[in-house]
Amino acid sequence: MSFVHLHVHSNYSILDGMSKVPDLVKRAMELGMPALALTDHGCMYGIKEFVDQVCKANKGADKPLKPIIGIETYCARRARLLKDNQVKEINGEGKEIIIDRGGWHLILLAKNKQGYKNLCKLSSIAFIDGFYNRPRIDKDLLMEYHEGIICCSACLGGELSQKIMEALASENSNLDNALRAAEETIQWFKGVFGEDYYVEIQRHQTTKEGTDQHVYQVQKEVNPILVSLAKKHGVKVIATNDVHFVEEDHAEAHDHLVCISTNHNIEDENRMRY
Repeated sequence: MSFVHLHVHSNYSILDGMSKVPDLVKRAMELGMPALALTDHGCMYGIKEFVDQVCKANKGADKPLKPIIGIETYCARRARLLKDNQVKEINGEGKEIIIDRGGWHLILLAKNKQGYKNLCKLSSIAFIDGFYNRPRIDKDLLMEYHEGIICCSACLGGELSQKIMEALASENSNLDNALRAAEETIQWFKGVFGEDYYVEIQRHQTTKEGTDQHVYQVQKEVNPILVSLAKKHGVKVIATNDVHFVEEDHAEAHDHLVCISTNHNIEDENRMRY
């Protein structure tokens, strides 16, 4: 069965992704994949190297690899110009967060040259106008620069999944009513992107000792609702894997990288784990 990775982080996702671009391209070609996307967190630093590496690898190749240019952007929960560290809320995971810090995750892929130009525009504005802890865009920018872009709802950190998680955690006995905010989200994105909006599902099961088991349990709860809402609103579903390293045996090294990123010791049992 043919599969294309559409949610991939390289080492340009600083202190988060560990994959070197040449290694990603090499492995995708070894597996006979027809295409590969690069969607680093909030930036497009790796795109030139990515395209150059693919073009180099394609010379003389029996099955050329198609590079898909993308970004996992942060979409401000309110607006990109709002940067108030006093405004807080409880997110879908039950954690108190500063509402303007960071933002919802969102996968954007260029489908043509205009889409690439708009991704560059969005990325630049995110750093210049929207930066607050992370480079942020907002829905006004998405409406202005959506042409030529494929939009995917992203991981559990995306707005759609977060709204579902909030509904599941609420005390509302009527789940359909609790899911109203999630439905409004899917309707908004479909209204802007039309057939180029996709609901994204992930299923990261692991049996390795010391790894995070909670995310998989949440995905099992959220995924059926994602599929149900997609069917209800006529939106296509894609399956992705949140790629942060190339080979399974790179997991331990990546775990150490995350410790550096989050300022934790490897022995800390309460630290962030993948």
